[in-house]
Parts: sequence; C-alpha cells; structure tokens
Amino acid sequence: MSPRPRKVSDEQLFTATHRAMTRLGPGELTLAEIAAEAGVTAGAVVQRFGSKRNLLLAFASQAAGGTEAFLQELRARHRSPLAALRAYAECMAGLASSPAALVRNLAYLQIDLTDPEFRARLVVQARATRAGLQSLVVAAIAARELRKDTDARALARTLEAVLSGSLLTWAFYREGTAARWLREDLELALRPYLRTAR
Repeated sequence: MSPRPRKVSDEQLFTATHRAMTRLGPGELTLAEIAAEAGVTAGAVVQRFGSKRNLLLAFASQAAGGTEAFLQELRARHRSPLAALRAYAECMAGLASSPAALVRNLAYLQIDLTDPEFRARLVVQARATRAGLQSLVVAAIAARELRKDTDARALARTLEAVLSGSLLTWAFYREGTAARWLREDLELALRPYLRTAR
C-alpha cells in the first residue's frame, strides 16, 4: 500500500511560513496561521513536522542552506558584480519594508540569537552570506570595477557590517525608505575602493 500523497510540498510549506512570518511576530505565529497560508489543515502540518518549533527549525535550515544559491542567482542576473551587490542591499532592505516589518524581523532575530538550535542555523547562513559577498567583491575586482589592491575579505566583512547596521540606523531616523538608506550606506562603503575614486 503506497503512502498518501502530500497535498503540499515542504517547499510550499516553507513559502507559506515565510509569508506568515512577514505578517506576524513570533508571539502571533501559530501552526494554524501557517497552515491557512498553505491551504492545508494545522493537523497536516503537525503530522509533517510535529510542532511549530520543528517547522521553524526546518525552515531556518532551508534558508541557511539556500543562501549560497541565492547569491549566485543574484550574480547571474546582473552583468556587473557591483550591480549584484546593490541588488543584495535592496533585498536586505526588504526586511524593513516598514518600521513594523523590521520590528517583526528583529523579534525573530532575537530568537535566532538566544536559542542554540536556531543560532546554529543563523551562523551557517551568516558564513554563507559573507562568503557570497566576498565572491562578489572578487568578481568586481576582476571586472575592474574595484581597485586591484582591494582586500576582498576585509571589504566583504565591512559590507556585511554596514548593511546590517544600516537597517538599524534607518529605524532610528526613518528618513526615506530603507532601500534608499541602505543604498546610500553601501555606496559610502564602496566609494574608496571604486576604480574611479581619487
């Protein structure tokens, strides 16, 4: 006897989880909300993952494991490595589409930082992000967009810190959109390394 087919794939459930998390903070997020977003019953989600925590851990693992591919896809969509870096900053700004959205994302980040199992996945994602940024910097040096004496490793670390910090400072000042704020901070960080810089 063959097992009953799943009505939704894990990938579809993860997509539904992401959509629910963009609307709801950790205290409001329930399996019922995620299930409704996916168009299935909460019981079906419990049968698949056992608990909300297990689902969120699986979602975090999937996100961490997909970071490298995400950055490679950004690179493939842009002729210029610097354009791909700018697109990455635009994606990061999506975490702060509004002050309330950023607050929700910071609430999830607090869990990632304090819960050892979630933090392990966060570290995987952070390392993959930095490696991806370094790869883009190396490509920008090779493409003669950045000076050949640029320390790719150091600049990748700087860009990671600048963009993460930029989200917070945008929340302090709330001048314009987060996308514009991050773009301006990214350009300031890149300026000394541009081949056109004097």
